Amino acid sequence: MNSTYGVVVCGGKSTRMGRDKSLLEYHGQPQRNHVYGLLNHFCERTFLSVSSEQTDSSGGEILVDAPHYSSIGPMGALLTAFQLFPEKDFLLVGCDYPLLTLQELQSFCFFCEGAKYAAAFYREESNIYEPLLAWYAHTIYPTVRKLYDTQQYSLQELLHAVEADRYYPSSGAMMKSVDTPEEHDVLLSQLLKYSSAHSIDQ
Repeated sequence: MNSTYGVVVCGGKSTRMGRDKSLLEYHGQPQRNHVYGLLNHFCERTFLSVSSEQTDSSGGEILVDAPHYSSIGPMGALLTAFQLFPEKDFLLVGCDYPLLTLQELQSFCFFCEGAKYAAAFYREESNIYEPLLAWYAHTIYPTVRKLYDTQQYSLQELLHAVEADRYYPSSGAMMKSVDTPEEHDVLLSQLLKYSSAHSIDQ
């Protein structure tokens, strides 16, 4: 994806988690660094999208939300990226999908090659896109800006409006978002057990 920049979205408030979700560890390093490494396999350049309170650059280049986009959620990350690099396409991945694999991301990137405006992981049972498991072409920038100008800040609505291509992952687990301390502890325990079992098998 030579014209695509990767963006790891880390700027959420993590209210339910009670601490910065992008710094939680599932794979031996902060999750945002893990996702950054995944995106680096496929993107020309990769950034950590952060708020003004998260400017620690350890782990990669950062994009700080532009002040006028700082309070509108993930759309602010996308608009900041487009504002700086209007000719680039963007692959946005949230920092709270710890089960996303390199292989699944590779399949998605291949899928995006046939998309026109946008493509995203999709939940068919609820007719919902995953806006932070999504690719946005630079040609969609005027549409995003128009929504912003009318105070509509939902990337979900954007993806529906442009009829984004729907990507069906190999497993729903790829879209599992971990948002609470209890979910984090359960998943971390499961990953440790899985790692331990495979280590013994080897």
